[in-house]
Amino acid sequence: MPYKVNDAGYRFYGIKELERLQQILFYRELDFPLKKIKHILDGKSDRVTILSNQKELLLAQIRKTKRLVQTIDETIDHAMKGEKMKKSDMFKGFKSENEWKEALQEQNTHLVENYGYDLIEDQDIDVDSLNESAIEAQQFMEHMADALKNGVTHDDAEVRSLISKHIRFLNEHSQNIEAEDFVAQTKFFLTDDFHRQMIESNQTGLSYFLYVAAESFAAAK
Repeated sequence: MPYKVNDAGYRFYGIKELERLQQILFYRELDFPLKKIKHILDGKSDRVTILSNQKELLLAQIRKTKRLVQTIDETIDHAMKGEKMKKSDMFKGFKSENEWKEALQEQNTHLVENYGYDLIEDQDIDVDSLNESAIEAQQFMEHMADALKNGVTHDDAEVRSLISKHIRFLNEHSQNIEAEDFVAQTKFFLTDDFHRQMIESNQTGLSYFLYVAAESFAAAK
């Protein structure tokens, strides 16, 4: 019997259940999804092996957090001195190459299966560049989502300014993209189920809003 209930209705778990709960909570602290946790715990690894692996993962997380704190300290120091920070120094401590490959795996599988394009194999993983681009993309999507949420029209000067700055960033990072290319990109995001759902997770209707905003921006050029 995994637990018993006393007169007050409280459940008393046995030691095995508490041990499993502890292991689950360690993995949750490491942001493991529940499905992956269940797969690991239902495997053949013994408790000591699992705990040892969790310890190594947590220590790696501590090292990464310390590096991120150091990056913040260096950023604050530069800001207080009014000095510009090297871009390569701004992103130390963020995702490693392996972490990026893991993060891109689902999207890469979709692209390979549906379009024959291998996102990971067909390009070098430049961690600093990807970190910087990811932050820019996230901020751009957040600003566009806010514009849509607040009723700003797709052809508003604010929206066009956001698109202009985003395209400028892409060109400054060797993507060589014109307004028409951005239209094609947003059309792909709108028509491809995987990417549309990814964008819509930010704000319902955002994929269509991006597309018509990009078309309006290109037409005004």
